[in-house]
This record gives sequence, C-alpha cells and structure tokens, in this order.
Amino acid sequence: MRLLLAEDDRALADGLAGVLAQSGFTVDQADCGLKADFLVRTEAYDLVILDLGLPRRDGLSLLRDWREAGYHQPVLILTARSRWPDKAAGFGAGADDYVAKPFEPMEVVMRAQALIRRSRGQSQPLLTVGAITVDMNQGRVWVDGRPVTLTQQEYKMLAYLMLSKDRVVSRTELIEHVYARDRDPDSNVVDVLIGRIRRRLGSELIETVRGRGFLIRTPDAA
Repeated sequence: MRLLLAEDDRALADGLAGVLAQSGFTVDQADCGLKADFLVRTEAYDLVILDLGLPRRDGLSLLRDWREAGYHQPVLILTARSRWPDKAAGFGAGADDYVAKPFEPMEVVMRAQALIRRSRGQSQPLLTVGAITVDMNQGRVWVDGRPVTLTQQEYKMLAYLMLSKDRVVSRTELIEHVYARDRDPDSNVVDVLIGRIRRRLGSELIETVRGRGFLIRTPDAA
C-alpha cells in the first residue's frame, strides 16, 4: 500500500517512514503543506498521514480542501495538539483517525493498516481467498496453512490484489499503489512479479484479464 507522510519534523518523519516501510508500506514524504497538497492532487495514495502543524499550509485547511475537492482516501492526523477541541476540529474537517504525539510508531502502523482495510470493506487483518491467507498485521502469507516467503515487492503486490479482490486491477494501478513516486518501472516488471507470485502460491490464484489487468476472484464470485 502506498501512503503520503506529511510531517515537517525531519527526524520524526524519517524514523516513522522507516518503520512504515519495514511494515510493507511504500512511503512518499512531504515536509510542508504546499508539497503535501501537490502530491495528494497528482498521485494515487491509499492513505495520508497528516501533521496539523505543517509550514506554508496547515493540515486542517488542506484536509478541508481535499474533502471538498472529492479526495476520499483515509486521513490519519498526526499532531501534538491533544486537546479535545483540536481533535473535534480534525474530525470535522474529514479526518478518519487521530494519533497524538508522542506516539509509538507501531501504533501508527496498526492504525494505518486498519484504515486502509476498512476503506476496502475489510475489517479483519486476515485476508483469505481459497487456500491463500495474508496477515496484513504481520506481513505473512500462507497456502493451505503452510507459510510462504515472498519478497517485499511480491508481498505488496499480493496484498493490494487481495484487498481489491473481485475487481480487475490494471498494471498502471498496481505500479501507482506499490511503487514509490521516484520509481517508474516498466509494465513488464509487474508481469515478472505476478509470475513469481503464481509460482510460489499457485497459478490459479491470479487471473490475467487480457487487455485490462489482473484479478483475484473469490470462489463465491466465480
């Protein structure tokens, strides 16, 4: 999953970005409100982690403008403002969750995972289709109860497809949501990764829909 971390405290942002990356997220960063606004309007994110005290443009005004403009991705507010009126203002502007500083980085990870799952209609961290189970909290995969080791990129791609089950996902969409903004892989890279996942998990899991992309279909939908 790809997210934007908008935080101007460089040490905090870099540390949190590292923990998020280790937990399977692709992370873009913005250190001011203007950059955050530009990225949200031009890139595809599954989640935005937004500091309210950004320079050049504050988080609350950004969030209000995004919601008014129709940007509906989940937003997790990250701020030192812990009073209830500040929290109420954040939720009123369209925030989905709130974490006050100081915080444990893994709390942010768990909240981010939950927000993305719920935005896709999935309340539980275990995603199961047929014999395949993906634990989004632990970043682990099983086939018929047997653990399978995937590379980080293979896991990211599989998790995105599992969250998008019963919907065709194009190569472009996979690239937008799995790779960082500064990387622009050829679409053949996607086919190579899909091929590896199929070999590890079973060729019947991921269907190729000619001219459109890839699909993981639940047995009921089939």
